[in-house]
Amino acid sequence: MADDISRIADLDFARVTPEEFAGLVKSLSAKEIASIARDGALRTRVLNEVFGRMERQFRPEAAESLTALIRWRITGSGDNDEAVYETDIADGTCVVREGSSDATPRVTLTLADPEFLKLVSGNASPVSLFLMRKVKVAGDVAFAAGLTRYFDIPKA
Repeated sequence: MADDISRIADLDFARVTPEEFAGLVKSLSAKEIASIARDGALRTRVLNEVFGRMERQFRPEAAESLTALIRWRITGSGDNDEAVYETDIADGTCVVREGSSDATPRVTLTLADPEFLKLVSGNASPVSLFLMRKVKVAGDVAFAAGLTRYFDIPKA
C-alpha cells in the first residue's frame, strides 16, 4: 500500500489526463484508496484536483437552462475528516468552491473517499452506488441520478 500512496503522491496532476487518472483509480481497491485518504495533505491535494477539473469537464450544452447547487460531502476516516465542496451550475456555467455556502442545495451527495473517486473517474455507476447505499442523497434524487450527463466523465 505504501507504493500506492507514493504513486499518487508523486503524480504531477497537471500532466495526468482524466483517462489516466481514471485508470489509476480503477487499479486501486477501496482499501487502498482509503489508505491514501488517511494522508490528510495528499487527500486534500487529490480532492482539490478532482474538483478543479470539474469545471473543465462541465458540458455547458447539456445544462443550458439548468440552475442547480450540488453539495458534495466526502467523508473521511475520522470524525473531523469530512470535506465539503459545492458545484454551482447556472446559465451554462459551472463554478466549484470548497466549503459550504448558506444557499440551499438542490441535492447533497454524501459518500466516502473510495466511492467518490470511483464515481468521478467513471469507475462506478451513481445508480449502483445509491442502490448499494454507498452514497446518500438528500434532495432531488432524480436529478442526482442524471448528474453524469452534465460532465465529461473519463473512462479507464
